[in-house]
Amino acid sequence: MAKAASKNSKVKDLKASAEAKNWTKVIKSVRSPKTGAYTFKEAIVHKDKVKDYLASK
Repeated sequence: MAKAASKNSKVKDLKASAEAKNWTKVIKSVRSPKTGAYTFKEAIVHKDKVKDYLASK
């Protein structure tokens, strides 16, 4: 017979999933000054800092 999951592990998973919803993957295109080609930079940023990240060079 399988072991039942404890209630505490479920609570930890809910807290972790709630915290994970506050983060966003941001993809920013950056133009190379040498070749003029675009490259893409990816970052995982807190949802409150997305505009700051996109505004920075």
